[in-house]
Amino acid sequence: MMKILIIEDDQSVAELERDYLEISGFTCTLCGDGTQGLQLALEEDFSLVIVDVMLPGLSGFEICRRIREEKNTPLIIISALADDIDKVRGLGLGADDYMTKPFSPSELVARVKSHIQRYERLVGSRERPRPEVLKIRGLEIDREARRVWVNGREKNMTGKEYDLLLFLAEHPDTVYSKDRLFDAVWGVENYGDVSTVTVHIKHIRDKIEIDPDHIQYIETVWGVGYRFRG
Repeated sequence: MMKILIIEDDQSVAELERDYLEISGFTCTLCGDGTQGLQLALEEDFSLVIVDVMLPGLSGFEICRRIREEKNTPLIIISALADDIDKVRGLGLGADDYMTKPFSPSELVARVKSHIQRYERLVGSRERPRPEVLKIRGLEIDREARRVWVNGREKNMTGKEYDLLLFLAEHPDTVYSKDRLFDAVWGVENYGDVSTVTVHIKHIRDKIEIDPDHIQYIETVWGVGYRFRG
């Protein structure tokens, strides 16, 4: 049975999320403290983590950042903070989704299922024979281990950074708009600001480009989108 970690200090909200998820067949662990929630997320294996932003101990943003340093577990932020800047910040730190309160519990369950299914497809897909490690001019992407190296040095990627880089690298010399990349990596059924694609591209470049003035991998096609140089 799949396990969901809910880090939420509002007990009524946490119990509502738990009830709807358990009806759908999930097992839920509740935690009302940010520090304890982070410890649980790092020490145990969960299929997905749901985290509020405003928590005692550690904020949801900090929890998201710390989880992404060690794990690719799907993560949904739920918050009363509805400003675009907060959404972009959360997604930029590696969250897979951002929902604002009040929200539909049924929609939460649908998103949880969607993110878990997508993660399982990305990790376990064996649809066609292909090299386990994709190599492009000093860049190495290990599909099996979901790890990235540049000139022999490993670069730590968040889950969505890795997914976005792999998608572009597997489709070289093709220009994709931000909308198309959002649909391909986050999913057409998800809601979000496509500007998060720009944020993720910047983070990826910071990690893999040796000279920002001479782009080797991900090019900007002004007014259109992005292209991976094959």
